[in-house]
Amino acid sequence: MNIKMMEEYKFLALSYTLNGYDRGDSPSSVSSKSMEAVDMNMRSAVAAVEVILRYRFKDKTLLQEALTHSSYTESTSYQRLEFVGDAALGLALAEYVFRTYPGLDPGQLSLLRAANISTENLARVAVRHELYPHVRHNAPSLGAKVSEFVLAVQEENGAVTYCGSVKAPKILADIVESVAAAVYVDCNYDLKALWAVFKRLMEPIVPLETLHKQPQPVTMLFEFCQKQGKQVDIKYWRKESENIASVYVDGKLVGSGSSEQKEIAKLNAAKEALQSLWQSESSEMEIDDDNGSEEIEGAKHKLNELCGKNKWRQAKYKVANEIGPPHDRKYICSVQIITVEGTYFTTGDERSRVKDAENSAASMMLHGLRHNVRVVVDRAGSNIVGS
Repeated sequence: MNIKMMEEYKFLALSYTLNGYDRGDSPSSVSSKSMEAVDMNMRSAVAAVEVILRYRFKDKTLLQEALTHSSYTESTSYQRLEFVGDAALGLALAEYVFRTYPGLDPGQLSLLRAANISTENLARVAVRHELYPHVRHNAPSLGAKVSEFVLAVQEENGAVTYCGSVKAPKILADIVESVAAAVYVDCNYDLKALWAVFKRLMEPIVPLETLHKQPQPVTMLFEFCQKQGKQVDIKYWRKESENIASVYVDGKLVGSGSSEQKEIAKLNAAKEALQSLWQSESSEMEIDDDNGSEEIEGAKHKLNELCGKNKWRQAKYKVANEIGPPHDRKYICSVQIITVEGTYFTTGDERSRVKDAENSAASMMLHGLRHNVRVVVDRAGSNIVGS
């Protein structure tokens, strides 16, 4: 037994009172009563998953059910629990993002929730915490699919929000949802208790910044073309074992992608189409500038006009820093815009008025956009501000 496992077992031994046991009730007596109802061949799996969760079940048969695939017909499968877990985990995540981002609009809150409880993300939760080996099933083909996905995840560099090189097997997400439901039911439908257990498992929770950097390609493609009044059509065909997706905008081929998985081929095609559309948009984008420099005064207005012309969201400004005493206060403002290519962010120089500081930031942004700079930096050169 490694040190990490020993620490987790110690955690279980010390924390049983937090999981619904009365202080006067021996955890061993409650545990033994519950474990007797668990099938002999599942007892080690139940115990192992309790360690992973750092939660001791009062009714261990709930966890046994949560770890039973529908192909194993000798016992109740996790399908009913999965139904509950999908809703409970979604609600717990919704409450978390609602509290974490008090100024966020409902649309962005929905995107955050969806990204965190997507099949892709939950499948990675199952992989990180090695839940799949404890599932009983009679479907040999599942093992090969899961193994392929696990290997692909191990080779990923950084967080993958929407898809990787291999499509996530649904069983992995199902396991997470069914186990979440087992905890939820066992703690008497206490949503806070469920989140206390699952927040650690879900981490790193996908933040808003990641969604800006990794927008959903297909959704973004349709939104962009809708704003431009263009028609999108995605066509599919197969070439031997590969699926090929082609994106047509107003009848013109603008991107294609291939993969053994149809959904991944579609995502790859959407990414290529967006890049093609962005390059076309950049060549048509006009920023009036005869001498290569903007007048700082009025730069904010000019940037807003540019966003409107290209059907981008309006620029967002914030006071990034305040310098000096109250009688001689200076301000540094930041500006952010979201284009089809990604999110751009930069800061301006310090100014004695917020309005002037915003114009300074807008001037820096216009300078970066004019020169088609994908990564814009502030004048000190210290902050990466594009993606």
